[in-house]
Amino acid sequence: MSEAIEQVVELVENMSLLEVAELVSALEEKFGVSAAAPVAMAAMPGAGGEAGGEAAEKTEFDAVLTEIGGQKIKVIKEVRGITSLGLKEAKALVEGVPAPIKEGVTKEEAEEIKEKIAAVGGAVEIK
Repeated sequence: MSEAIEQVVELVENMSLLEVAELVSALEEKFGVSAAAPVAMAAMPGAGGEAGGEAAEKTEFDAVLTEIGGQKIKVIKEVRGITSLGLKEAKALVEGVPAPIKEGVTKEEAEEIKEKIAAVGGAVEIK
């Protein structure tokens, strides 16, 4: 690796997850690219055609904070409890609505997150 790359890796290594996410967003915007991995076909039909015409059932979901309501502090506290983020990171997440709270979780966990946030006045969309 070149020295420049090593320095960038070291900088990223010392960032919080929220800061890395902000960096990725900034790079995507600056260069007009996407850091998302190319998506292969979600449900490839088998050799005998599609099974009953239905795609495979989704098993991973994202809980995305869409509204914070009037009780921002309570939403921040709930987000901290769900994610184990620090105060600064949770506050930035809440202020960056819409923002994913957790990604790649089971439907049950996503529903639980939605209920917890709704109980403090916020709204979560499950994707």
